[in-house]
Amino acid sequence: MDKMIFAEAAGRIIPKEDKIFGISNRAKRATETLGKDKVINGTIGALMDEEGELMVLQSVDQIYRSLTPSEYAPYAPIGGTAGYKEAVKKELFGELELDSFTPVVATPGGTGSLHCAITNYSKKDEKILTTDWYWAPYGKIAQEVGRQVEVFEMFSQDGGFNIQAFKEKLQWLSLVQDRLFILLNTPAHNPTGYAIAVDEWQEIIDHIKTIDDTKVTLLVDVAYIDFAGEARKQREFFRLFENLPDNILVIVAYSMSKTYTLYGLRGGAAVAITGNQDIAEEFVSVMEYSARAAWSNTSRLPQVILEKAYADDSLLKKIDEERRSIRNMLLKRGRIFAEHAANIGLEMVPFRGGFFASIPTDKAEEICQLLEGYGVFLVPLAKGIRVSIASINVKQCQILPQIIKEAMDKIG
Repeated sequence: MDKMIFAEAAGRIIPKEDKIFGISNRAKRATETLGKDKVINGTIGALMDEEGELMVLQSVDQIYRSLTPSEYAPYAPIGGTAGYKEAVKKELFGELELDSFTPVVATPGGTGSLHCAITNYSKKDEKILTTDWYWAPYGKIAQEVGRQVEVFEMFSQDGGFNIQAFKEKLQWLSLVQDRLFILLNTPAHNPTGYAIAVDEWQEIIDHIKTIDDTKVTLLVDVAYIDFAGEARKQREFFRLFENLPDNILVIVAYSMSKTYTLYGLRGGAAVAITGNQDIAEEFVSVMEYSARAAWSNTSRLPQVILEKAYADDSLLKKIDEERRSIRNMLLKRGRIFAEHAANIGLEMVPFRGGFFASIPTDKAEEICQLLEGYGVFLVPLAKGIRVSIASINVKQCQILPQIIKEAMDKIG
């Protein structure tokens, strides 16, 4: 918007439409006009099958259809039902038993966790630190509550996590702010598909521990954790958050949107990891206060679904098996896309799996605009182009790299 007519700008820059949803809507209109076989819609952050239809875990749908109004219609407690909170910890940590306090507060999706955590653990006008490739709503959330996003270069020359850039930027921020807020999205990072390895995590934690005179909040967004690879392996890094000094608080943003294919039900939670009971109790208090002030309480429906899943071992096994099958399909698509890109010399940002992959370029807007003329809809970012591996089929994964490269060559 060029100017606000009646509302307060409040330091925000509000576009006429959300970029990703705007492109996705154009893709849907093109599909209706031209037909499915003439359009490649690589914008959607949701799992689509080989025919382009939304994938929903049938075992989860089975739970949903078995519920009675008395189970899902009443208000839920502000912080979530007791059964849901216990189920979230089992879902999130798997077989790990952390030697820490791990309080849980229910939120509407992972986004609710991010909003409440940034509001409570950073100060107005401060900067929150994240990678230079990041999910755009991080910036919107920060701006909405009067914060700013500061970035560091995510990748080193060898394609790994750029620990040196992280150290330098964190050190600089520690000199200009009296508290620090770090936001990392892993594994299956949106938008690159990168996963921070355990040894890289060890370096990150070791460095944060050297900052002993400042409060540090580390928020880990794990929205895609169950589609990054083998479930147990993807959770190994949680062990590194045990026994941290009291000046370091870890918050994990959990989402049911991807893990349970319940995108529209907005189930999620914020989970703290701390060795200090007072900090754990304060976490529940401030997060519930913010929840009450923003959305009052989270929908009971996804909470009941998760409770039901963990109350029935045979049902949970079905969910795991079904999810594993879909994950393997997604990983296969990612491998095929990456292989075809490598074969024709199309550069990709380091990719390890998940919903998204990215192509680096400083002409993303021009290239994506050209691609739309071919019936190909992708998301332009500040540093490149995001491709939703989750929403395109195997055949499209095979042909899309060539289409992108040809468009890039035309733009020059």
